[in-house]
Amino acid sequence: MKRSYEKEMMDLPGQPRELLEDDLRNLRMINRRLGNYHSVVRGLNAWVGSQKIDRFSLLDVGTGSGDIPAVIARWARRKGIAAAISALEPEPVTVAQAAFQTRAFAEITVVRGDGMAPPFRAASFDVVLASQLLHHFSEENIVLLLRTWSKVARRAIIVSDLVRHPLAYYGIHLLTKLFTRNAMTRTDAPLSVARAFTLAEWRALLRQADVGPFKIFSAFPFRVMALIFPRG
Repeated sequence: MKRSYEKEMMDLPGQPRELLEDDLRNLRMINRRLGNYHSVVRGLNAWVGSQKIDRFSLLDVGTGSGDIPAVIARWARRKGIAAAISALEPEPVTVAQAAFQTRAFAEITVVRGDGMAPPFRAASFDVVLASQLLHHFSEENIVLLLRTWSKVARRAIIVSDLVRHPLAYYGIHLLTKLFTRNAMTRTDAPLSVARAFTLAEWRALLRQADVGPFKIFSAFPFRVMALIFPRG
């Protein structure tokens, strides 16, 4: 199965507000049911490891509707760790949704901005997180993004994303046909899998970016989690 370079509907400008908001609701359910929350928490636990951390700052790039920062905030509370989370998102409707979804979390600040040029100084955050974001980009831009974020992250970059596989593609195609009539979800969910990379390709991209040593893990179902330690 070759990688697709077709643009997802979500990445095209001028989508109807109602369609996008309903798609974001569906994505929250997919994230919860199909392992993305677990993958992100696994990455955070791997980063914390045996370190004695009582606080951290994190930038979630391409936060969507802010469900991942909410998961992180709850995880940090359970751990007794003080978290300061900035949720970065460029699309105005999605920014409004993220602000609404995270309104109960004082730890989370929603910021409108571009992940290609984050509006933050160098070394502003302990961790930069990219959750189901990088598959939206070309290989060249993924390398550029990782190099950009390596300047913003003091301690780690966490990547949680999809693995391209025919079973994942046809499985999510069938699942979305069964649970939603939303054209964006039905189009973008299988296309996201087609735009993703195999585990070997993810590893090659991280080597090409060359921002520091990394660990990469396979996660069920058809997911990848990478922990990158930027140099300097």
